[in-house]
Amino acid sequence: MGTTPIEDCIRASLEAYFTDLGAAEPTGVYAMVVRAAERPLLQVVMARAGGNQSRAAQWLGLNRNTLRKKLQEHQLITPTD
Repeated sequence: MGTTPIEDCIRASLEAYFTDLGAAEPTGVYAMVVRAAERPLLQVVMARAGGNQSRAAQWLGLNRNTLRKKLQEHQLITPTD
């Protein structure tokens, strides 16, 4: 593929995050990482699916209603979309 695997990018970002924290105690790291990864994941998949939520949900292995909820949480659609 010729690119850095996603896992390596995440690992490097987390190492930098912990380095930047110094002696400070981290909190909510899991939620922070999931939220940071989820938004771009949804954006890219929705774009590749041409905005088709049913197709995107299938690609993601999610129920369509779950996808809609996540899209709303990340303000990628409005509740009326």
